[in-house]
Amino acid sequence: MLVQLIQFILYAVLVRGNGSRFERILRNLAFGVVLFLVELLVLAVVLYIAGRVVVGKKRALFSDAFIIALLGTILSSVFMVFIPYSLLALLLSIFTWLLLIKRLYETGWLGAVAVGILAIIVFVAVLVLIALLFGIFYLVFEWLFTIGL
Repeated sequence: MLVQLIQFILYAVLVRGNGSRFERILRNLAFGVVLFLVELLVLAVVLYIAGRVVVGKKRALFSDAFIIALLGTILSSVFMVFIPYSLLALLLSIFTWLLLIKRLYETGWLGAVAVGILAIIVFVAVLVLIALLFGIFYLVFEWLFTIGL
């Protein structure tokens, strides 16, 4: 069943052509779901690695990292959609991520900030490695400088 679902999603995402309006909507929806799941998995792995380094292997479980990634992504998206002031939404998102890390990894605020910073560093390192692997480093380099890093 799962294999058939993955095959269907890949077929819907990879098949080009005009198609009907329903097919285009289905293709976009399938692409969005796959992208969300891949981002969620990558974010969970990055948070797990950062958590193990900062708080240790007893308190940093992969299930906790997955819950942090899931809830953090959903709540940040809700903030960005429903709060008209982007700076306020960004601050609430950062606070939410840190609160989730603090509660689920059972650490203090300083530990949560350390996990967050290390997660960002690991994410950028993985991004650069993947970009080098696929030969698109120049695109990542341009993106990093357009967002101000």
